[in-house]
Amino acid sequence: MIKILVSNDDGVTAPGIKALSNALSVSYEVMTVGPDRNCSGASNSLTLTNPLRINILSNGFVSVSGTPTDSVHLAIRELYANEPDMVVAGINAGANLGDDTLYSGTVAAAMEGRFLGLPAVAVSLVGSKLVHFDTAAHFACRIIAGLLNKPIAQDQILNINVPDLPIDEIKGIKVTRLGARHRAEGMIKDQDPAGRDIYWLGPPGDEQDASEGTDFHAVNNGYVSVTPLTVDLTAFDRIKPLQEWIDNI
Repeated sequence: MIKILVSNDDGVTAPGIKALSNALSVSYEVMTVGPDRNCSGASNSLTLTNPLRINILSNGFVSVSGTPTDSVHLAIRELYANEPDMVVAGINAGANLGDDTLYSGTVAAAMEGRFLGLPAVAVSLVGSKLVHFDTAAHFACRIIAGLLNKPIAQDQILNINVPDLPIDEIKGIKVTRLGARHRAEGMIKDQDPAGRDIYWLGPPGDEQDASEGTDFHAVNNGYVSVTPLTVDLTAFDRIKPLQEWIDNI
């Protein structure tokens, strides 16, 4: 039976990972391994200065005292007797569009699966109320079945963003490119009870490039966005011009 590792960055008790695991369990053997707390924004960070501890919850999910990347790495390298066939990260409670992907622990969890040689997807639910996790799970299952039937190139993952709508209100699926946001707003300064200054990150910037063809545009118009992300960050088209520049400095 096909084995799928499910992880996330919202924490192993979050509603999204439960919805995704339950939906996939209908057709596949699922192991669910995720952080013991919300690790949104953790990106590809690894825990290097502390040991990782696990706790098996009453529903069989495995809680890890580390990051999303830790969770996937530990599951594949230690917890599985045999490697899973795929890694699926999500369902994230909120968008992973445009620049968000650089910071996303959900995308990073999928990336770690790809780094370890497995096909991987990241799934996020986009909206203000975030109630239709069943819709995101439905489209995730559909795309995953397609990947298992017809694999894509090994140097990429799929970043899936699903509008927070009932299934029958989704207009379709579009393959997109990453859009872009304006710069994040400034830091929010406050004080703790002892009167010491503390700072919070400001909210993300508004959409800067949400033109047709971007992930922002697709989701804003009721479509599921599927963006292929390459694991190799090399800008291959810049190698020759950069060499020429280097030769002349």
